[in-house]
Amino acid sequence: MEAWAMILAFVAVILSIYYYVVKDMNYFKKIDLPYLEPWPILGNMGAAFLRRKTISDIIVDTYNVNPKAKYVGFFDLNNPILVIRDPELIKIIAVKKFDNFPDHRSFVDDVQDPLFGKALFSLRGDRWRETRTMLSPAFTLSKLKGMFKLMNECGADFTDYLSKMPKDKKTIEMKDVFARYTNDVIATCAFGITINSMKDRENEFYVLGKNATNFDGIKTLKFLMIRFFPTITRLFKINIISDNVVNFFKNVVEEVINIRDRDKIVRSDMIQLMMEARDKRAEMGQELPMMDIVAQAFIFFFGGFDTVSTAMCFTCHEIGVNPDIQKRLQREIDDVIEKTNGNPTYEVINNMEYLDAVISESLRRYPVVVFLDRLCAESYELPPSLPGGKPFLLKKDMNIWFPIYGLHHDPKYFEDPYKFDPERFIKNGKEINNSGVYLPFGLGPRMCIGNRFALLEMKVLIFHLLARCNLKPSSKTQNPLQLSKKGMAMTAENGFWMDLVDREDVHPTLKNFVPNSIARDDINADASTNGINNSHAVKA
Repeated sequence: MEAWAMILAFVAVILSIYYYVVKDMNYFKKIDLPYLEPWPILGNMGAAFLRRKTISDIIVDTYNVNPKAKYVGFFDLNNPILVIRDPELIKIIAVKKFDNFPDHRSFVDDVQDPLFGKALFSLRGDRWRETRTMLSPAFTLSKLKGMFKLMNECGADFTDYLSKMPKDKKTIEMKDVFARYTNDVIATCAFGITINSMKDRENEFYVLGKNATNFDGIKTLKFLMIRFFPTITRLFKINIISDNVVNFFKNVVEEVINIRDRDKIVRSDMIQLMMEARDKRAEMGQELPMMDIVAQAFIFFFGGFDTVSTAMCFTCHEIGVNPDIQKRLQREIDDVIEKTNGNPTYEVINNMEYLDAVISESLRRYPVVVFLDRLCAESYELPPSLPGGKPFLLKKDMNIWFPIYGLHHDPKYFEDPYKFDPERFIKNGKEINNSGVYLPFGLGPRMCIGNRFALLEMKVLIFHLLARCNLKPSSKTQNPLQLSKKGMAMTAENGFWMDLVDREDVHPTLKNFVPNSIARDDINADASTNGINNSHAVKA
């Protein structure tokens, strides 16, 4: 009798597992909706998990399931979601009907992983609205103009350092180099801390920032476990950001705030805005917890450190392998140097038409975020996906994706989409930006809050770099560039390699350039237990 009970129990377990795995696999077939055929258990993400395809390849495969469909089906593991293909429907969901789709799918616990869980991207509902309102003043025109001065110093000093490196050191892996630039810019613009990561190569801000943003190997596995099996990961206390990274950023923010409170120091940066919000809440008898402040500062750092440096790499790769584009861009840069006597302003940099077109085309060709998601907050009826079909009722908590990479590479919207062609933005930039098919920073109220900051950061670096140097392919340069199948982030398979060559025709104004770094304080990463020298922490 016991043997039969054991057998029946075993069969029941197997059937339960089978039911869990396949119960939704026919979801889209039953409702006659086009969909990408899923793998067992892994759904449509299987090829990415096994490193057979990149996430961008999978997005394109899904996008092309049926070119006539407004939306198609997709399985995120065994979770059925809708991929919205139609630009007008995307604009309706992201803008007009935002209240029906206000949130991203949340998968990070704000207690277990506070730096991610409390960050703006992860917040929902009223908490998101309050935090977005609190942070928005950091990215106003006046604040960006103030930050431009700091960026411009970083960009000029950074390029001066690169141009003076020995010739045998000028074959560079751009991701490492540009991440050091973005590290320094974010440190000063968000935290009020001056760092020179080319000279002080092992400063803790850079080392721990690199650790936090590296999603290769075990970090990718942890990310997927947290995303798909939250109960198990909470049980075993698995988190994405290590405790030493959390403690470092917490200590840095606390020290900066304590020094400013003590010495009555005021700066135009994110920390200052959070301090003002803290004080306003205190007047109303409310509290803004320190970890909430740390989380917003960290996510600003996280986005700026990794995604912006990656976008710069793709842009400079295309500049380097397209000498005609590089020469035209350098002519525009030299014209600005001539008109401004080598001291470009915020307005002048932002009005550089060809520089803007090159960066816009790079973000189209290589969108760092290949899809965006929204969560349905209330049931909502979508129009039929195909002519003659039935409307589809999106139920509460159902997930939808916007296939950015698919839209950006659809020949219906972009002729010869895999060709790098900035001219398309010279001719039709306004139309493209308002079309609903160009979404490098998202769309609607959930659009990236730091998009203008990111663009400015890229423009400043490229301006100074090409003013003094030529980018030329090295023996390590991969052309055409192949995307890596490792991890979840979009990056190059073998890195971003390029030769830096001094320009022989550098503008005369720059020949006597004296870097600002001699007037600025460098941070000694060993000056204190957390890597920040208190006497310099707020001088930038």
